[in-house]
Amino acid sequence: MVLGMSIATFTVVHVVISLIAIAAGVVACMRMLESRRPDTWNSVFLLFTVLTTVTGFRFPITVFTPALGVGIVSSVALAIALLALHVGRLAGAWRWIYVASALFAFYLNVFVLVVQSFQKIGFLNRFAPTGAEPPFAVVQGIVLLGFILLGFMVFKRFRPA
Repeated sequence: MVLGMSIATFTVVHVVISLIAIAAGVVACMRMLESRRPDTWNSVFLLFTVLTTVTGFRFPITVFTPALGVGIVSSVALAIALLALHVGRLAGAWRWIYVASALFAFYLNVFVLVVQSFQKIGFLNRFAPTGAEPPFAVVQGIVLLGFILLGFMVFKRFRPA
């Protein structure tokens, strides 16, 4: 049991939170590409990304795993993004610090989505049952390159007033 829920129910809640974070991240990035000041979508993205990380730490894990490592790195990225947004107010260097840290946290969520998809979805699992096969690496490479390109585009265009 985790927070009064069975592991299965808690897992579903965690996945739903993660998917909301990813969907809100897509919208928040589109708005940054339009150079809009962070708004409700950005807040939803950050809140649900934080919740994704926090709920990930609540699973009953007894040894250090890659998932815990991703959670720790995501926590640091989110702390930096929140600092840049709320303390630095995106002024000066805080703008690019926010873009880099928020997009990195977003990337980590999508990275985990790809990992979980290859592990849990039968069709994808056939192509990469261990996660070490070329199809998995190709998809993760495409995701990484996409986020690098997105980061450059957002960095260039995002200039909130």
